[in-house]
Amino acid sequence: MSPVPVSEVVLASCAKLPEGDGDERALPDALAEVGVSARWAPWDDPGVDFAAADLVIVRSTWDYTDRRDEFLAWCDRAPGLRNPARVVRWNTDKAYLPELAAAGVPAVPTELVAPGVTPAWPDVEFVLKPAVGVGSIGAARFVPGARDEAERHLATLHGAGHTVLVQPYQSHVDAEGETALVFFGGIYSHAFTKGAMLTGSDLDGSGLYVSERLGVAEPEPAFRRVAEDVLDAAAGVLGVPRGELLYARVDLLRGVDGAPLLLELELTEPSLGFRYADPAAPLRFASAVRRQLAG
Repeated sequence: MSPVPVSEVVLASCAKLPEGDGDERALPDALAEVGVSARWAPWDDPGVDFAAADLVIVRSTWDYTDRRDEFLAWCDRAPGLRNPARVVRWNTDKAYLPELAAAGVPAVPTELVAPGVTPAWPDVEFVLKPAVGVGSIGAARFVPGARDEAERHLATLHGAGHTVLVQPYQSHVDAEGETALVFFGGIYSHAFTKGAMLTGSDLDGSGLYVSERLGVAEPEPAFRRVAEDVLDAAAGVLGVPRGELLYARVDLLRGVDGAPLLLELELTEPSLGFRYADPAAPLRFASAVRRQLAG
């Protein structure tokens, strides 16, 4: 493999957060250490020539949910997009969850409810959320007796054109939160915890995502195994080697039986929790970028 010349990557953001939310402040310097020049640019900025970059890395593009078709068209036009456009298309619709469950991944049970369709209402506490969305916006939690309230929320989401996920609420998340396991180039890097987000959390100042309570995590072996299985299953469904996924975040929580369950697989624009990782994490990301540039 020949040496990689000095390369330029663009970290794609959005107009409200043109340089991300601050979590990735160390990335440009880490990339520079391995000979890669990096700059931020909103994905929909017409003055940016994304085709001139060696790689375009999707990061804080968190305003795409109301303009998904436009965003996916931009992804299709952006050469060297990471993760690739077809991965983004698959991963930005949570219809992938039943697909991964069918592939053998232990996942939170999920029913997809298209506009005009009535779900099989659970007889336990449950969650409704849009299949396309970020930051838990539009997600709501209901007790079984709140059927009228749930129907109104479903009608609101359907009225906005959303397919809706119906999932039984996993009560362990109240005490433990979620565990987010981060991979770079298919290799485990670090993990962090995310507090429960359906208990009165507020939007951040940009209005693009729900503010989260995050912390350092050291996942137990069962969580590590499931996260590895999730990545293998996703790579199989997508037909790509898992090493071609520049980054992945596997969000797990503990089910009612105590075993880990997949809540979401983030392959498009997840926060990667660098603030809650060891200092070498940005360098591991930079090395993964180098491998993709050289490949």
